[in-house]
Amino acid sequence: MLPVRGRNGRVLRLLGARTAWTPVGDGEFYCPGCGGDRNYQRLTGRRRLTLLGLPLLPRGTAGPVVECAACAEHYGTDVLDHPTTRRFSAMLRDAVHTVALAVLAAGGTGCRTALETAAAAVRAAGFEDCTEDQLAALVDALAADTGRVFERPCGASLTIELHEALDPLAPHLAPAGRESLLLQAARIALADGPYTPAERDALTTVGAALTLCGPDVTRLLAAARTTPS
Repeated sequence: MLPVRGRNGRVLRLLGARTAWTPVGDGEFYCPGCGGDRNYQRLTGRRRLTLLGLPLLPRGTAGPVVECAACAEHYGTDVLDHPTTRRFSAMLRDAVHTVALAVLAAGGTGCRTALETAAAAVRAAGFEDCTEDQLAALVDALAADTGRVFERPCGASLTIELHEALDPLAPHLAPAGRESLLLQAARIALADGPYTPAERDALTTVGAALTLCGPDVTRLLAAARTTPS
């Protein structure tokens, strides 16, 4: 039997299936194929049985899927759970800022070295205009607003703030990244001397929010005492 060819000379399949896609939304996402932020369309589809390339009977729905505007690859909608590069950078910046405030609130703002260490970490994370005086003012305002007393364990409001900043970030950080964030916090605490009980409590809370287990937190807090910043 001779193959059936279309007008363009291509061989047509006798029976097949075709999906007609319809856009239902768009936005920006991190494309795993391109390895960067790209625009996307969210698509839903309807399948049809084809005869010689012509659509005939409906065969149900397809998708939804996410189509990258750059590489045209289709991905499951769970790909949208991954933050864009810009969003990830903002999440990390806010997390470092919140952690620095929590550690300073635990140890107080009387030590200039601790403030300088914290401000340097916050500037490196993206708040380029952050100063020691700004951090001190924020910590003092936090204490006045919550009635917090320095050198006391991490209070409920500060614990909530830490979890709000770190819980969305932790799943997208590699283990080394989560450990690095805790080490950075530990070095802020150590800038004015050995850990106080309140600082250790705050650091333990940070470790828990970063989904680090207790033994790992203990190991990292010990390592921070012996490794350079």
